[in-house]
Amino acid sequence: MKSYRLNRLFNAQSGRCFDVAVDHGFFNQPGFLTGIEDIRKTVATLVAAGPDAIQLTTGQARHLQDLPGHQKPRLVLRMDTANVYGESLPANRYSSMIEEAILQAVRLDAACVCVNLFQIPGAPDVTERCIENIHRLKVQSDHYAMPMMVEPLVFRPNSEAGGYMVDGDETKIVHLVRQAVELGADVIKADPTSDVDRYHKVIEAAADIPVLVRGGGRVSDEEILTRTQGLMQQGARGIVYGRNIIQHPNPAGIVRALMAMVHEGAGIDESLAMIG
Repeated sequence: MKSYRLNRLFNAQSGRCFDVAVDHGFFNQPGFLTGIEDIRKTVATLVAAGPDAIQLTTGQARHLQDLPGHQKPRLVLRMDTANVYGESLPANRYSSMIEEAILQAVRLDAACVCVNLFQIPGAPDVTERCIENIHRLKVQSDHYAMPMMVEPLVFRPNSEAGGYMVDGDETKIVHLVRQAVELGADVIKADPTSDVDRYHKVIEAAADIPVLVRGGGRVSDEEILTRTQGLMQQGARGIVYGRNIIQHPNPAGIVRALMAMVHEGAGIDESLAMIG
């Protein structure tokens, strides 16, 4: 029965999904609000641009779900928050999941939920908490037929790049993705590898579980489009981009370009021309 909601999340023609992540305010980290200071305006802009899904928190989901009509993007609901994104790890670290998580997702008419699986140098305790969260969520997810997206994140040392920059190490990513699948993920949101041409190894590790690739830090239009094209060619089933959309000077234009690439196979030059 999870397929009913997954059918809403993935495009019927392409079988792919473009999810825009706008849940950054959940983490109380300086700099994470850039581009989403006015969340109502951000959501309205994205809805008009028409991605497949928008990833939000329980406190902000109303800005999407209060809108009338049946053509709006689907809701992907963030389940957990953490304090591990700064340039140094705090002494008291946490990754905390919301209460009655799947019931909240059902009430908000989400198509999918998202939960983290962190691998952080020097912080195995946070990984343990993430695994506990996933174990608890899996039971609820199966009971209520709510797809569970697990987000395996391989951190570089926080002192090098904060806690939210892509590591890119193929071996680390492959093994963490495999662990997420073993834990029961219905969808994977994974890091891109430094060598995009090796991403088929990540797809292989996930077997029949669809892999969506996160965008990481803000890069040029040409770089994000080139990377996206390569990932699609390697077998990714879609993308989950945040900062490369919400911090873009023309969010609607970059959404248009990426939707054309993900669903219609548009080339880089064609997609660049759509941004305006």
